[in-house]
Amino acid sequence: MSSQPPPPEPNPPEHANDAPENPARRRLLGNIAVAGAALTLAGCAPETAPIRPATRNASALDAALQDRIHNVVVIFAENRSFNNLFADFPGLAQPLSSLPPERFLQRDRDGSVLETLPPIWHGLLPHDQTVDGKTWRIGADAITGLANAPWMLRTPDGQPLPQALVTTSPIHLFYRNQMQINGGRNDAFVAWDDHGALVMGYYATNAENFHLYKLAREYTLCDNFFMGAFGGSFLNHQYLIAAQPPIYPNADHSPAKERIAVLEGDDPCGTRLKLASDSPASAMDGKPKFVNYPNLTPDFHAINTFGPPYAPSFNVDPDNPLLADLSKGYILPPQSHLTIGDTLSARGIDWAWYGGAWQMALDGKGAHGIRDTFPVSPNFQAHHQPFNYFRQFGPGTAARAEHLRDGGTGNDASTNRFIADCAAGRLPQVAFYKPQGNLNMHAGSSDLTAGDTHIRHIVEALKQSPHWEHTLVIITVDENGGWWDHVAPPRADRWGPGTRIPAVVVSPWAKRGFVDHTVFDTGSIQRFLNRRFGLVPLPGIVERDLAMQRHGGVKPGDLTTTLELS
Repeated sequence: MSSQPPPPEPNPPEHANDAPENPARRRLLGNIAVAGAALTLAGCAPETAPIRPATRNASALDAALQDRIHNVVVIFAENRSFNNLFADFPGLAQPLSSLPPERFLQRDRDGSVLETLPPIWHGLLPHDQTVDGKTWRIGADAITGLANAPWMLRTPDGQPLPQALVTTSPIHLFYRNQMQINGGRNDAFVAWDDHGALVMGYYATNAENFHLYKLAREYTLCDNFFMGAFGGSFLNHQYLIAAQPPIYPNADHSPAKERIAVLEGDDPCGTRLKLASDSPASAMDGKPKFVNYPNLTPDFHAINTFGPPYAPSFNVDPDNPLLADLSKGYILPPQSHLTIGDTLSARGIDWAWYGGAWQMALDGKGAHGIRDTFPVSPNFQAHHQPFNYFRQFGPGTAARAEHLRDGGTGNDASTNRFIADCAAGRLPQVAFYKPQGNLNMHAGSSDLTAGDTHIRHIVEALKQSPHWEHTLVIITVDENGGWWDHVAPPRADRWGPGTRIPAVVVSPWAKRGFVDHTVFDTGSIQRFLNRRFGLVPLPGIVERDLAMQRHGGVKPGDLTTTLELS
């Protein structure tokens, strides 16, 4: 396979979404109706209203969107809760410092209030690290006896923790996230994590030491943006593009049968894992133990990490290097339900997923797979490439060649393909950019400084590109990475939303110096694309909207409130 990304197709006319319906679009509408029925019948899903094509809206807002937003870029970083980075940002609706103590007290596994936070099991840093000539060692015994409260991440001598250090990574899994949220009280994060007090930590970030903070001050910060699904990176990448979890057919008769969740009770839609008989009763005595550590629900939805069925994955089929070995229970069979890519293509909208270090991983260079240890450059992470799980984007398809592109590596156009495409003015109308693993801010494999610097380079490249005048950039993370947050997620459907995460909207058309209190989730990115390009909403988006309205709220916003288009 060539080391160069395929040349992009020319952008269609700016009003390509006003084209008449075509047979491909009609087929798509039929497929969406079928997919919606399948989602409802999959078990535990609420009833949904009939799905109809989006109608053209002649409002001034929609006309302005057509005129002024031609390119949408999604920068999808990793694993930070809102509090972890923006705890007391100016203008928040619910700043951390304003909380009464009862809003942040953590409870033990029996529901009692903890007197102090547990030790930081395994240590604040996973191993010794040398930064600016100084070697840091902050083990399990270095910081103890912390009050039952959020705490600023710091060194043993009380100084703010340098952002260039890679910290230990908290647990971030589907069932545990729900157990931690604990009905919206957010008071069981410590109880159900493996790292004690670590999850209550937050950074001393400001505009001087964190470029993303500076961007948030200059443009729009969303302070009620929630991860689309409970749990970790795998499921939230799937939610970003498909608004539903994948399925492992007949998992109980497959190599993955041991990965099916064992829950309390008999409800396959239950939310609590069954504890092992030897699990410590208290969070003060160590991490919890469970009967198993699942990747599947009892009705075979894939909710924790699986490898993709196509290379690059967590292994290689011995008979075909383009495939993964499906005989291993940690590889997901190919999926075929609809994605946002399918709806964009049906509307004639040019789009691409740029995966950092994608081509290097295909060529067998650089680490790839699951890696929550010290960063290895470029540390490609296969489960962060969601389209690679789908049959319609499998090896040899025209869709794969056109839409799954190498993001390259590093921070400049000589090695980074996304930056090179920015400079050349050849970005597609919709571009998802996934940074390489050691530059994505994921605790355990990246540090804040590296990830923040990388995002700064990407945004600067966009600002210098021919696209900038008509570009909307959404910078967010896939999920909270296990870090605590105090704002309760809205109640919706079986899959989420999960914990609050940061999101910054950057554009010549973004409101300046603004904090948007509108409720959003990861699916709000799809909602914006649906509105701007006249797409038919995927079934999971319709389900989420109806579920939130049914539970007494309003459906998540479509990000248009972050813009000033008049």
